[in-house]
Amino acid sequence: MLLKLEPNPEQIKAEKLYQQMGLSDEEFSMVENILGRTPNYTETGLFSVMWSEHCSYKNSKPVLKKFPISGPKVLQGPGEGAGIVDIGDNQAVVFKIESHNHPSAIEPYQGAATGVGGIIRDVFSMGARPIAMLNSLRFGELDSARVRYLFKEVVAGIAGYGNCIGIPTVGGEVQFDPCYEGNPLVNAMCVGLIDHKDIKKGQAHGVGNTVMYVGAKTGRDGIHGATFASEELNEQSDEKRPAVQVGDPFMEKLLLEACLELIHSDALVGIQDMGAAGLTSSSAEMASKAGMGLEMNLDLVPQRETGMTAYEMMLSESQERMLIVVKKGREQEIVDLFKKYDLEAVAVGTVTDDKMLRLVHQGEIVADVPVDALAEDAPVYHKPSMQPAYFAEFQSMEETIPQITDAKETLLNILSQPTVASKEWVYEQYDYMVRTNTVVSPGSDASVLRIRGTRKALAMTVDCNSRYVYLDPETGGKIAIAEAARNIVCSGAEPLAVTDCLNYGSPEKPEVFWQLEKSADGMSEACRVLETPVIGGNVSLYNETSGTAVYPTPVIGMVGLVSDLDHITTQHFKQNGDLIYLLGETKAEFGGSELQKLLNGKIFGKSPELDVEVEKKRQNQVLTAIRAGLVQSAHDLSEGGLAVALSESLFANEHLGAEVIINGDSVSALFSETQSRFLLTVKKEHQAEFERLVEAKYIGTVTESGALTIQNESETILKAQVEELKAAWKGAIPCLLKSKA
Repeated sequence: MLLKLEPNPEQIKAEKLYQQMGLSDEEFSMVENILGRTPNYTETGLFSVMWSEHCSYKNSKPVLKKFPISGPKVLQGPGEGAGIVDIGDNQAVVFKIESHNHPSAIEPYQGAATGVGGIIRDVFSMGARPIAMLNSLRFGELDSARVRYLFKEVVAGIAGYGNCIGIPTVGGEVQFDPCYEGNPLVNAMCVGLIDHKDIKKGQAHGVGNTVMYVGAKTGRDGIHGATFASEELNEQSDEKRPAVQVGDPFMEKLLLEACLELIHSDALVGIQDMGAAGLTSSSAEMASKAGMGLEMNLDLVPQRETGMTAYEMMLSESQERMLIVVKKGREQEIVDLFKKYDLEAVAVGTVTDDKMLRLVHQGEIVADVPVDALAEDAPVYHKPSMQPAYFAEFQSMEETIPQITDAKETLLNILSQPTVASKEWVYEQYDYMVRTNTVVSPGSDASVLRIRGTRKALAMTVDCNSRYVYLDPETGGKIAIAEAARNIVCSGAEPLAVTDCLNYGSPEKPEVFWQLEKSADGMSEACRVLETPVIGGNVSLYNETSGTAVYPTPVIGMVGLVSDLDHITTQHFKQNGDLIYLLGETKAEFGGSELQKLLNGKIFGKSPELDVEVEKKRQNQVLTAIRAGLVQSAHDLSEGGLAVALSESLFANEHLGAEVIINGDSVSALFSETQSRFLLTVKKEHQAEFERLVEAKYIGTVTESGALTIQNESETILKAQVEELKAAWKGAIPCLLKSKA
């Protein structure tokens, strides 16, 4: 039976209204075959969101199967709200990264804010207390007024939500390239802590148990948000502004604390965030995972707007809501618990044994569909894949060494590039010290948080050089994993596992799907060798504007375990007289480099090479030396090469300087972006023992000169005051934002 004012099944079919919801002709026919009839309007809406790429991964599932997802420490892999890894002492770390790209392109403040809110709910739905946030952001160039607006508003949205809820935003990355001009990437990561006994899952077990709705009321915001995230942006995308949700961090704080109290109640059976696709995904997925069904009375759903239809309630993506299943007869305990936090908890349905999602509204059954058809049986597509023409062209190019006239001027210019420059303007807007567990704050290779009551700590980072992935997806995928692990190791931690956010263009384009496939191959190989399984993540496709795709950007979130607080290491040089070492040989590799982009205004050629076995060996040497107490500072070489790494290592103390000697070609030595390299400092008295453990080359000494001096044999090729270098690095982004305002 149908609701009034809604198109009937015949009209839906005849006018192909399902296409407006995102279903193809073939998919609509599949739905008809599953149901044995034509779906009504509400049912068509349920299938359209659950079969969107954002919810079903229908185009990316074959690729995701490549990733290693298990390991001796993995307690929960992909498939729940977030992944979980054992860290000993019956404790575990919970983490996940997700995208909120399309909403942030249309309504950047709320798009970014609700991205933060959603990922926090994914973590505490597992029973974990969120302890840290990170983010990975991509924008066009800052000489564009629209990019400056998006940049400012996205950062403000992240800060506004995170600061209000009281979870520190401790790290991240921001990169700028023209391909992100119309389609920024906003990826949010949350890390939580949990005791093994408190782990919960989003499953609806037990016939007759009660389904309860908790949190904020349902409105019309975010309807079809999952579908919106599964299509390209274009000139009409601003019309989708109502699809962007509105967040309330104060409500979320109450919901978080209520749910963390709830997990200790034996009345709780299952809990899941109402994220993408709202009530539809949470109800269908919880039932499907448990092999059960659900019946819900939508008249009981708390609503903040009048006259909402079943379609609107089920597809709304209003924020700060959770769906829980509790033991029959225990409902009042749950109502009372949430009332303490000024929140509603309302019984809206029951668990059934027929594997159907049955919705009742105004006394009528408005949807009756198999839960597995929504949650598990979406079509899976094996998209055509084709190597793009540019790849063969780039691979055929001979590596040439760029010509520069002044090394100091070049270094100052690279330090002033927004991708390399200080992100202090960004992270100073974040409260990264709230809860007072932050030991290493933003600005070093990885952020580190202590685990109270123990000698342990967690290091965490997000990473991806999408230029490398564009030039060579397979190698670039390896590098993304390796660099994240390098950052973790440089902080004194053992890498544990990966959560990834795969941001690509349209999978309908064979060249884009090839990028996705090949980069997944590279990531998978690196994860296997480095022993960092993928425990969850997110796929964000259709990141295109008017037919122009972003660079393939598989953002890597990684967490590592510091086994003793004494092992925590930062990138900053510590004291006069320390010896400077470079681990790893340098080659003339400039494809995708900051120097190449500075001199040519574009990137081309081959990406740097990476041997994952060599990477693993060097990471093990560095971590062994750190744990032996032999390393004063550790920094990985990435964008800008050795010259930038030396500069960054000096910025924490302008009174320190460094005298360094290089050999061979100066441009390569200073600015090449060869992988698997570490910059390390060691006390003089530890020199012999360090050299026994680490195959690094001594290149110089930390001084008290306040200057960076680099010689090639007897000739000084670069000399600059640290104060001057730091001014260029620190002032670049504020200057661009101010001068272009």
